Amino acid sequence: MYSDHKPRNREADLVELTIGFTDQSSSSPNSHCIESGSMLPLSLFVSLLVLHLPHASADGDICIIGGGISGASTAFFLTSYTSTLGGAQLRVFERRQKVGGRLGTVTLAGDSFEAGGSIIHPRNLHARRFADLLGLAVKTGGDDWLGIWDGKSFVFQTARPPPVGSSWWRRKLHSLVNSLLLLRRYGLSLLKMDKFVQEMLRRFMLFYNGMESRPVFATVEEMLQWTGLYGLTRRTLEEELLDAGLNTRTIAELVTVITRINYGQSTHISGLAGAVSLAGSESGLWAVKGGNWQLAAGLLKTSNATLHLQEGIDSITDAGDHYVLRSNSGSEYECMVTVVATPLDELNITFSPPISIPPRKMQHTHATFVRGILNPGYFGLNSASDIPELIGTLELPDIPFSCISVLKRYSEGDMAAYKMFSRAKLDDGLLDQIFRARIETIRINWAAYPHYQAPEEFAPIVLDGKQLYYVNTFESAASAIETGAVAAENVARLIISRLSLLPQAQQQQPHIIKSFAEQESQRRHVDL
Repeated sequence: MYSDHKPRNREADLVELTIGFTDQSSSSPNSHCIESGSMLPLSLFVSLLVLHLPHASADGDICIIGGGISGASTAFFLTSYTSTLGGAQLRVFERRQKVGGRLGTVTLAGDSFEAGGSIIHPRNLHARRFADLLGLAVKTGGDDWLGIWDGKSFVFQTARPPPVGSSWWRRKLHSLVNSLLLLRRYGLSLLKMDKFVQEMLRRFMLFYNGMESRPVFATVEEMLQWTGLYGLTRRTLEEELLDAGLNTRTIAELVTVITRINYGQSTHISGLAGAVSLAGSESGLWAVKGGNWQLAAGLLKTSNATLHLQEGIDSITDAGDHYVLRSNSGSEYECMVTVVATPLDELNITFSPPISIPPRKMQHTHATFVRGILNPGYFGLNSASDIPELIGTLELPDIPFSCISVLKRYSEGDMAAYKMFSRAKLDDGLLDQIFRARIETIRINWAAYPHYQAPEEFAPIVLDGKQLYYVNTFESAASAIETGAVAAENVARLIISRLSLLPQAQQQQPHIIKSFAEQESQRRHVDL
């Protein structure tokens, strides 16, 4: 409700990784079964300034915990919106050896693919402007050959896409055929679903309004109430869509496939998370060539932050006029402002005095990357060439995975690189049923996003009433690259606003320059 893929090789290379929030990451792998193009390997993460001091005692340090998109965006907006930070040194702590958080790539047979957050919506203005500002090349995805699998057979398939390089009219005809196929099965529910998503996007776009018309928010509830999106966090997606007039088949099949792909969850997630998930199935989705992690890396470099790689924070102590942060290396840092830009749910940080936040369960997504040949018999088919390139699944207990997608096809027969997502680890025995042959397998366990429910509860943005901030509380509304940036922008403004209330002797008042929206508006209206 709006409130306003060679013969079987038993010695397949096997790599197993577990990535949780002990790495202090901050951006989720949304739409992670959708992939196009190859990526650079993880080892080519941009080199940033690394500093380790046994003790640092600068009075005005602003410290950010987490080097993912939320932490990087916070650092960027703090330095972009002020002409000075009052002499404060900006420090960013990242427990892992690279930045990007839940944005990262994996290398399979020499090719690199997105392992985390892999797509960005065309109306995600912060991400778009970040890419433009950083001079990052982008790519758009093509049409997917979708098959919806019920555990025994495909209950629906879109048309097989034309070959790469096909003429415009052939691609247009393919798009028309797909529209007709969808309309025949799901009827007018498609239009009602689109209307539901577009209304959410219209309201979400209010977060890009200029500063003169957009308040600084102290709570997530205020942010959502101001845009009229709060009501969507009170009821489930299924309830919202039924009220919007969608039929049960559309919800049980198409909508369920989308939410399982994007959030690994059913239509019982909250309406807002569900609407964001549905938006992730629209056309025009894009990604950064070489990996979306470059957004976080570039923002940190632009902000001139002192980056502490492989240095996580174990404790945060309120010392009166500052916070003492003790790292896993034993170092201590005195910070006037501390920003937690990573989910606290599976992160072991000791707060003194303790803080109070509502419990939040994280949804783990197991990403399995395989170079091999799918077994058509597993899907009730006779030939591997008849298997759709994107397999979505229904919410049935006997289906062990959420989705399978083709990342790249190789010249050796039906050999391909695949990405699978599931709620539990896919063991070798199961994979040997799904695949006729496996040459290489990589597993990653992501603590990917919150386990959504309705109604949602939100942790405070200001954790102690002073200068301890929590960016990732907004993930309880929806988790994506863009929502991390939106939440970070608000926190940056909130810090600037609240610091300006301190006595002048304590803190030089920062000078707010302009928001991205205002800068974009000026670019649009320049006379050429």
